[in-house]
Amino acid sequence: MTKSVKHNISLRELSRLSDVRHAALSELANGKRENINFNHIERVAEALEIQDIRQIIDLVEVDE
Repeated sequence: MTKSVKHNISLRELSRLSDVRHAALSELANGKRENINFNHIERVAEALEIQDIRQIIDLVEVDE
């Protein structure tokens, strides 16, 4: 996946707008990474003008 269908933006452009590494975004988009820094989530949401982060991530409870 190289584009966000809903937002019609490439991962490279999203990386530029959010200042989150392209490699990190690519790993997330391709399911190769399961966690992300909350600061990155905030920057991606801001870049996409999203108010509710649940539009871009699924929150799951982790048993420790």
